[in-house]
Amino acid sequence: MLKALKSAIIHKHFKHISIYMSGLASMILFIPFIKNDYTLTVIYIAFIAAAFIEKRDRADFMLIMIGFFGLMLGEYLFIHMGVETFNRTTLLGVMPFWLPFLWAFIFLSMKRAFWLIIR
Repeated sequence: MLKALKSAIIHKHFKHISIYMSGLASMILFIPFIKNDYTLTVIYIAFIAAAFIEKRDRADFMLIMIGFFGLMLGEYLFIHMGVETFNRTTLLGVMPFWLPFLWAFIFLSMKRAFWLIIR
């Protein structure tokens, strides 16, 4: 019974969840093809803006900021500890400028998919 209920919930929201996942996949697939980090950043900002236009909750902006600044700090620490390295270093001289925007969209997508499933 519980398995059938979970399946029905996921099936009901599959369209919305797949939109977020396809947006995320598109953002990742753009990385090797768009060499200009600033152009890629503008595209990522457009994805985030579209997600806000589509639907806005109270916590969305806070979650975007946590994803943006929290993961930027995390990535910065990982780079300085030698865990990660990047060839594109347009932000702070150590990471791509678009990376925090990608993380912000990931956080927003995870939150929205999670709430779709549990509601």
